[in-house]
Amino acid sequence: MSDAETMSRLKAINQRYQMFRAFCEDGTPGDAKFLFSAKDNLTSSEFETCAGSRILEGYRPVFDAAPIEKMKAAGGKLIGKTNMDEFGFGTFSANSAFGIPRNPFDLERSCGGSSGGSACAAAVLDDHVSLGVSTGGSICCPASFCGVYGIVPTYGRVSRYGLIDYGNSLDKVGLLSADPSKLSRYLPVITGKDPRDPTSCAQPELKLAHSRISSVAVPDEALSGVAADVREAFGSALEELKSIGIEVDRVSMPELKYAIPAYYVLATSEASTNLARYVGMRYGRQDGDLSQKFDDYFTDVRTAGFGDEAKRRILLGTYTRMEGFRDRYYAKALQVRLEVIDAYRKQFEGHDAVLTPTMPFVSPKLSDISKMTPVENYAADFLTVPPNLAGTPHLNCPCGYSSENGMPVGMQFVTDHWNEDMLLTMAEDWGKRFDLRRPEVSV
Repeated sequence: MSDAETMSRLKAINQRYQMFRAFCEDGTPGDAKFLFSAKDNLTSSEFETCAGSRILEGYRPVFDAAPIEKMKAAGGKLIGKTNMDEFGFGTFSANSAFGIPRNPFDLERSCGGSSGGSACAAAVLDDHVSLGVSTGGSICCPASFCGVYGIVPTYGRVSRYGLIDYGNSLDKVGLLSADPSKLSRYLPVITGKDPRDPTSCAQPELKLAHSRISSVAVPDEALSGVAADVREAFGSALEELKSIGIEVDRVSMPELKYAIPAYYVLATSEASTNLARYVGMRYGRQDGDLSQKFDDYFTDVRTAGFGDEAKRRILLGTYTRMEGFRDRYYAKALQVRLEVIDAYRKQFEGHDAVLTPTMPFVSPKLSDISKMTPVENYAADFLTVPPNLAGTPHLNCPCGYSSENGMPVGMQFVTDHWNEDMLLTMAEDWGKRFDLRRPEVSV
């Protein structure tokens, strides 16, 4: 297939799956060594950057986010910005202001969120890697739903310079690809200290020693409430891990059940603060009535520009930080976060990793998602939130396919802080044994 034919087919597929928010007309390699895409909350000088929100329409950054900058320096070409939930607020990419990306295995189902477009691109495009961002599961969730590999490094491993933040103490830039070797190749490219992001300056060197996981802890609490088809695929994966000499131990981690409420207190508190800057004066839309008083102008722009989920999280976060409620909610959530970190550390004393299913069910149909309450949406993240809250590195590996509908199922490995090496080795080893299915639309 010629470059022109490939581009024509890719554009047609993008119209169908809506994986890209903005797309490069020349998506051929040219002089570039490789092609990559990036989530739409990472700034880039070539494209409008909207983070899935109408309030940022028209925003054209004059600089690249650090991870994009580093990928370009390594010879990469950015071919597009991928669709996402507005500011990362969602589990299914159903909260984007620019259409809902569709699962490449089933048009009626979700890609997962909030890096849904990135996961779809990783599944559809051959030899492709996509930059995603995880706050509470936004890489591993869509990677699981779309049947690709996704790695979330330790908080602070990758510079957040140029990232449009959701939660400053939670956001992490990672990678998604159908080829696990791409994770090992490009994670070292985007990592490293960056004086523009102080949180990246305390990290130790990333060493790829190809160390292997020899034992995993499987928490009983992680299997409660998991759908039968996910439990079946996960159980088969555990047997496969045992067959290659990995010790599998069932353990108890009761602290995990407190991660979801703590996460949503912290995440919404930080989100409400971050979104206060979007008032229609410095970024994006500036089409309000300038004859109004400031408060009225501010209210009108935010009412029109923010979606329902963004407004909900602003309200929740503002409430939990109010005087009289801060100690009851925010301070207590910080204490719970420490308990979750300690729970992981106890398991790492006797195991190399903690292993769970990635999501409690396979990708749901969009018609079913529309019937879910906000609380049901939030609860879907109960397996991906704990490692994100703890800031530990974690990896989604495809581990099977539903016996009911053929949709992908993922398993999530979590290792100790700064120990990405074991995850990268695990991904490559598993990739050699696991029969990965690609969607029929693969380009």
